[in-house]
Amino acid sequence: MTNEPTPKAKSDSVIERMDSWLDERTGIDAILHESLDEPIHGGASWAYIFGSGLLFLFVSQVITGICLALYYVPSADHAHTVVSYIVKEVTAGSFIRSIHAYGSSGIIILLLLHIGQTILYGSYKGRRELLWLSGCILMALMLGMAFTGYLLPWDEKAYFATAVGTNLMAEVPWIGPVLQKLVRGGDQMGTLTLSRFFVLHVFVLPGLLIAFICAHVFFFRKAGAAGPIKEDPVHPKLPSVPFYPRQVAMDAIFAVVLIGILAVIAKTIPMDLAPAANPADTHFLPRPEWYYRPAFQWLKYLSGRWSLVGGIMLPALLALIFAAAPFLDRKLERRPWRRPISVGAFFIFLIAYTSLGIASYRDDYKDPSMAAQMHQQDADAKAFMNAPFVPEMAAGSLPSALTAADPKVAKGLVLFQAGSCNVCHGEAGIGTAIAGPLTGVAHKYTDPQLLALLHAPNDKMIHGGMTPTTLSPDDLEALTAYLNQLH
Repeated sequence: MTNEPTPKAKSDSVIERMDSWLDERTGIDAILHESLDEPIHGGASWAYIFGSGLLFLFVSQVITGICLALYYVPSADHAHTVVSYIVKEVTAGSFIRSIHAYGSSGIIILLLLHIGQTILYGSYKGRRELLWLSGCILMALMLGMAFTGYLLPWDEKAYFATAVGTNLMAEVPWIGPVLQKLVRGGDQMGTLTLSRFFVLHVFVLPGLLIAFICAHVFFFRKAGAAGPIKEDPVHPKLPSVPFYPRQVAMDAIFAVVLIGILAVIAKTIPMDLAPAANPADTHFLPRPEWYYRPAFQWLKYLSGRWSLVGGIMLPALLALIFAAAPFLDRKLERRPWRRPISVGAFFIFLIAYTSLGIASYRDDYKDPSMAAQMHQQDADAKAFMNAPFVPEMAAGSLPSALTAADPKVAKGLVLFQAGSCNVCHGEAGIGTAIAGPLTGVAHKYTDPQLLALLHAPNDKMIHGGMTPTTLSPDDLEALTAYLNQLH
């Protein structure tokens, strides 16, 4: 009687052979051992989830960013239309864009929590200088990602907020004007600005982030987890517990919670899109995202001749002190109540930063005229989001047979070009960064209403740079006939 191996034994044997074959060629077992068996002094803790949460959000940003990049065109003529198409026409486009936009805010929130925990626990002590410095660089790169990505929709909010940020670069001593021109690609913001911000946001900054994430993880593994606050950061005494399985489970639960929160917010409060950027709109009030609001408010207090001190020198000094924390606070004591200077300085900064942000929002709605403008901008964004998508038309897309068959339309085309209407509204009324599209205007206004608007533009049109038309009634009728054909 022979002892035949059971099916389960055969299956295990096949799996073992496959694992052995793969390990001989990749060393996967050693990699998994290095990754999952990391010793954690004092055991797993919910206090260690923020770093893994940041890594998870970065991966989420990469995935959603790739989805958006499949459609995006970094051009002042097309960027806003493409983003509008993503939001209004692409399946789940608004949801993915909202996940990406809210994900950047989530990263900033987790960064603040991670930094606060590190300072409170004194986790930067004990031969962790390079770990701290790599974290500071990662924070600066994340803020750069948020700044460069904000411009890409090329709507009014993005345009004017970025204009304020790039204007601040001109305050840098000696190299300011050159730096501003380098970032913008010229004296004014346009397609070159968009393309440079796109390259920075999609290629340069993510590449640097990946490099410094790897360095940060390497330095963390080299120094080891700091452990509870009573632990000696150099010679820990508490027993170590492997990273897997408890800490992995905690990190996975936190990741699921994060994506759940982002999904609920993205579904219930989709990220809006304002009308296309109009550089001629002198009444628009630029406002940055919430995490840049305190700096924006600070610059309002130190403007004019103090802008160099308030906008460049003081932030640079604070950043230098922050980065030098492990070199300035060299005692191994980690208990926060025994470190009143470092912990107190962080909380003072946090209170000041929060107060400046609150003051910025309060000032916007304290002044009646400013509040009215802010409400109008919000209403314009909601109206644009609720309006149907209007596709671009290629220049000269109006059929030549149509203009040949109707002399009035042909005359209107000549008047449209002679009056330089195409300079602002684009050829065939497709719209530009200066003024919106005229395609489909016949569906919005009747002929008498269109004639009245040409003769006496409304306040919004005047703010955009349009002047009353001084054509004869016959010419106005011909121009109206041409505009009615722009579909």
